[in-house]
Amino acid sequence: MKSKITTSLLRILFLTLLLGCSKATSHFLSAKLPKSSRQLVVVRSPNEQSSQAKLQRLEKHRAKWQPVGNEIKVSLGRSGLAPSGQKMASANQKPKQEGDGKSPAGLFSFGSVFGYAPATEADFKMPYSQADEALECVDDSNSKFYNQLVDNRKVPKDWASSEFMHRKDHQYRWGIFVNHNTSPTLPMGGSCIFLHIWREPNSPTSGCTAMSEEELLELLHWLDPEKSPRLLQVLEADYPTYQKIYKLPELANPKL
Repeated sequence: MKSKITTSLLRILFLTLLLGCSKATSHFLSAKLPKSSRQLVVVRSPNEQSSQAKLQRLEKHRAKWQPVGNEIKVSLGRSGLAPSGQKMASANQKPKQEGDGKSPAGLFSFGSVFGYAPATEADFKMPYSQADEALECVDDSNSKFYNQLVDNRKVPKDWASSEFMHRKDHQYRWGIFVNHNTSPTLPMGGSCIFLHIWREPNSPTSGCTAMSEEELLELLHWLDPEKSPRLLQVLEADYPTYQKIYKLPELANPKL
């Protein structure tokens, strides 16, 4: 029994040292990559202030992660990247907050795909919600629906601000909800984070991750709920740490 306890303690110590081995590693993951996950979307940013990053899809085959498709260029929040949640914040960096213009760093699951098209015209494996005139994403921290997509015809309105999902432009023609600040939902912890179409190439977002429509659609059709897909958003300097923990493949330094 003593030997088993000692082994467990050594494993914990090893992981602690591994997480702390990189000088730049301030974005500790509060979530863990589940063993059932066989799809991973990796977004790497060159630094905390950059609004530009690279995205690479990975898929696990026979217990080995392999790249899928080419690495693509994406846009992040206008203020760069911030750790998601109080537990992930370093002593020198504030966590992601409502309205800070930062994309969240961390490991996240996905919610539903959304788009302007009716469900009969949407051919995705992930759950789908039509972004019609009634669909809103609540960004009022005082609302019980904070950080949720809601149909305003079906729930009592208790929010003062929200984002209407059927926009006059193309940015939400297709997208997917990122489960940031959802379990639990922290007041002012940031809301309505999506993968969506960029306004134009290289244009920053308010905190989402954006890309071309063609590349987004390829990603959305690839995502499969049976493979427990996850999104990993980190600094380039942090990636080797998670690469070791989850046995991810080595990726070239992103050239933006």
